[in-house]
Amino acid sequence: MAIYMDKAQPSVWKAAEQLSAAITQAAQEVGLPDTESELLKVRASQLNGCAFCLDLHAREARAVGIPQQKLDLIPAWRESTAFTAREVAMLSIAEAATVLPLTPASRTELAAAQAVLGDDAFAVAEWIATAINMFNRISILSHHPVRPRDAEGKVIR
Repeated sequence: MAIYMDKAQPSVWKAAEQLSAAITQAAQEVGLPDTESELLKVRASQLNGCAFCLDLHAREARAVGIPQQKLDLIPAWRESTAFTAREVAMLSIAEAATVLPLTPASRTELAAAQAVLGDDAFAVAEWIATAINMFNRISILSHHPVRPRDAEGKVIR
């Protein structure tokens, strides 16, 4: 039986939440919109196969205004024209930080992302990617369940 890491070690979980809050604050300070952050989180969660985080961040992405069509196209972002240059930069960072080790292609994409975002936003985006990868692993190892939801997103009991 899996142990919920967050429940078994609440002080460590609290530190993880504080790290996440610090990264969110840094994102606001450098002007990274929630839409860009959520795209990154959705893509990393897809790549990691984290159902709990994917469910959470897809809902949050819709809540901050990302259209469903764009969410549907994330797995094919390189073949789509639906994403802005900044969104492509965020998706590039998500993939590079999630699918390690870095390759020549991912290094090229990271350099392009840095050119689009600028150094400060790029660094914060890498922090966002690092954090969501950590949270994906916590949820996967803890077997956090995805609860069924209705059309409005409310948990069905």
